Amino acid sequence: MNKLVQGYEVVIGFETHAQLSTHSKIFSRAPTAFGAQANTQACAVDMALPGTLPVMNIGAVERAIAFGLAINAHVAERSIFARKNYFYPDLPKGYQISQFEIPVVQGGEVSFFLEEGKETVHKTVRLERAHLEEDAGKSLHEDFIGQSGIDLNRAGTPLLEIVTQPDIRSSEEAVAYAKELHKIVTWIGICDGNMQEGSFRCDANVSVRKPGAPLGTRREIKNLNSFKFMQQAIDYEVRWQIDQIEDGHTIQQATVLFDPDTGETRAMRTKEDAADYRYFPDPDLPPLVIGRDWVERVKGEMAELPRVMAERFVRDYALPEYDATQLTQSKAVAAYFEATAQACGQAKLASNWIMGEVSRRLNASELSIEQAPVSAAQLAALIGRITDNTISNNAARQVFEGLWNQEGEVDAIIEAKGLKQMNDTGELEKIIDDVLAANPKTEEEFKAGNAKALNGLVGPIMKASKGKANPGQVNALLMKKLG
Repeated sequence: MNKLVQGYEVVIGFETHAQLSTHSKIFSRAPTAFGAQANTQACAVDMALPGTLPVMNIGAVERAIAFGLAINAHVAERSIFARKNYFYPDLPKGYQISQFEIPVVQGGEVSFFLEEGKETVHKTVRLERAHLEEDAGKSLHEDFIGQSGIDLNRAGTPLLEIVTQPDIRSSEEAVAYAKELHKIVTWIGICDGNMQEGSFRCDANVSVRKPGAPLGTRREIKNLNSFKFMQQAIDYEVRWQIDQIEDGHTIQQATVLFDPDTGETRAMRTKEDAADYRYFPDPDLPPLVIGRDWVERVKGEMAELPRVMAERFVRDYALPEYDATQLTQSKAVAAYFEATAQACGQAKLASNWIMGEVSRRLNASELSIEQAPVSAAQLAALIGRITDNTISNNAARQVFEGLWNQEGEVDAIIEAKGLKQMNDTGELEKIIDDVLAANPKTEEEFKAGNAKALNGLVGPIMKASKGKANPGQVNALLMKKLG
């Protein structure tokens, strides 16, 4: 949570590489499909062989524009590509084409909800920039033959690197931010978000300091490819840095890796600063110029953004802000909610069921909302039978169980299981009279001022009605008979 750890404040900044969903690479026509045979998707341009020149992929630019619009950032009218020089075996050019001084997306913010104790807190993380760049290749280490190889299929794959301000104060906040960012890039279709395939890779810059002190020295945890490991890695790194400081050691800026097997981070290399990369403008690429008409065209082609949809849910369906945000975690969930709410006319009940029973069942079965055995129309019909007092809330859960197991439609399940509420006032009054006659002492306790004694009467009434009595009607008739 956003609190001190052993008297230290945690400070985290994020760098996320989102692989853009173009079919070809950022500066060449080579394909970007995942899983191809090694070195079958790299061309001369990707390796900067003599006589080749990079050509900007317009699809990558449009995806960067869409992201800028989604986070309320400034889309630069003019941005510059630079060469970032460093040597790795999987970077055959000896440099990476990126953006340094003038990125295409500037500023912006990502907002999300976070559970802190019993409270739901609204958080906002400011973004510093998002810039276009190409990916490097991949080193393959074959331990069983003691050799390493290079796969250049990934070289030149288009990336959008998204950099935050150091606004995050806990591992929980970090995960919540990463999930929200993941939602945004997949919602607007610029990235498939597949963390296992490396389409959405997060680096966490972690430091600690005493409250009010200058920022501490950061260590960058590279390539966090799951939200679970992300939290584990940050928690371990925070504890490690605090222990080092408490033991009198100085934190050195470094790049570290997280080992899920040991639950520990380990240093990979001393961290470079910008000066070490010897950035300079790429002479083969002109400045990227984006006119306002281009931005407006991309804006007009974008689907309704999740934050805009959430605002509409609050306005049109009178939902709490928290509900609206949770229901817009994915397009599929949002569509399921709208279809249910419009069919039954009970938006809050629809929200409660989707965020509650539906989500619980999906999580337990490891299913997506698209795979749910209960359709939006069936859930709406179930809610309709609750609101017209045909069934009780307890019976509704039994009906939902039947729907989930595909035992039939709502009314057929109610009939088959005998779940229809008792609406015959005369029959219910007789049950109440019998219970009162059998429990004179409880009745006297209630009349003497013990309000809790009422529960001692309601229980037997519901049992005598085999759970079919309407609880509201029971209470009303009971109170009337008790004066």
